[in-house]
Amino acid sequence: MNFTVDADEATTEPDVGVSAGQFRTMAELGGDIAFGIALPGFQLRYLSPAFAALLGHDPSALEQALAHPAGNAPLAVLAACLREAAAALPGERRSAELDVPNLEGRALPLEVLSTVTADTPPMLVGLLRDLSPRRAQQAEQKRFASMLNHEFRTPLATIDGAIQRLEATAVNADEPTRQRYRKIGAAVDRLIGMLDEYLSPDRMAAIGKTRQANTLAVNELVEAAAAQVRAAGREAIVDLGAHAFQLRGEPAGLRLALKVLVDNALAFSPPGTPVSLSVRPAAGGVDVAVRDQGGGVPQEDAARIFDKGYRGSNAAGLPGSGLGLYMARSILDVHGGSLHLAPGKEGENGAEFRLWLPSSEGSGQQQLASGSLSSDNRSGAPTLAARKE
Repeated sequence: MNFTVDADEATTEPDVGVSAGQFRTMAELGGDIAFGIALPGFQLRYLSPAFAALLGHDPSALEQALAHPAGNAPLAVLAACLREAAAALPGERRSAELDVPNLEGRALPLEVLSTVTADTPPMLVGLLRDLSPRRAQQAEQKRFASMLNHEFRTPLATIDGAIQRLEATAVNADEPTRQRYRKIGAAVDRLIGMLDEYLSPDRMAAIGKTRQANTLAVNELVEAAAAQVRAAGREAIVDLGAHAFQLRGEPAGLRLALKVLVDNALAFSPPGTPVSLSVRPAAGGVDVAVRDQGGGVPQEDAARIFDKGYRGSNAAGLPGSGLGLYMARSILDVHGGSLHLAPGKEGENGAEFRLWLPSSEGSGQQQLASGSLSSDNRSGAPTLAARKE
């Protein structure tokens, strides 16, 4: 069987000037496998040569599985997915993830992206994408998070045991001392709770699974941050603007990213000074700014402030591990957003962090932080300057 489509057989718009072969080349540039299946007979008209290279199966194996959906062909699971995708309405985009056995029987994770054309007769066209690199990255993320869980939990358990012994044995301690013990204990409990919430085995097991679409009102996100400021005994100046935005993302993660920024603002500004939170529409999404009234970011620290484990020169004597802003930026990257420090204005004190996130209503695009190298991989200085706790 001929698994190609000649350029003169393809239907293209007269003013496009791009042949079917050129379209295939563009689709396959990133290593994806393009396919075209004629409907309703499920005749395989095109399959990228990379299919055989990746899975080891000849294209005829997929043709056989499509022709005999009830059989036990090696590619039956892929054929069933494609048949289900063919039930979509013309122009409807479908996506699915599945494990497909290669010629040696080893399961290979694939993402199937497809749509049905409006031609007569219609065709099911799309891409098969190897998810192995993504799965490997997710496994590394889980390994790193598990390591953090262990490294943080061990000293916290030591501190927790020590403070309990101090409370139990400090019979003659005065009330201020007892209050300090209680504050230390409460802080340890809070940190252990955060480990359970964000770095627990259950949370790690969820990494790599398809994340269900979630939305969070930006007003709710910012008001939670304002409550954090007020709980610290500070004034929160909140400007939500005139629009109510819905953000696409995992609510707990977004709250944690903004909490890191508020923690920094509280730690690096004088007691009694306000923290400002503002919301503005920007490039198909929304900017959330956190501004303090502290001394700002030392110039010598700006270039490395998002590096993992880096602590600025103004962090001496303050608690912290150098992971706060690194983690916040990573969360924003996962959500297709960005985090940076706004340029300082002459005559103004403090630092202003801005995080950008796509809104569910937004249709525009912005150059995202996730589209560039992370601070871990840059060979030179980062282009975005910010401060790290």
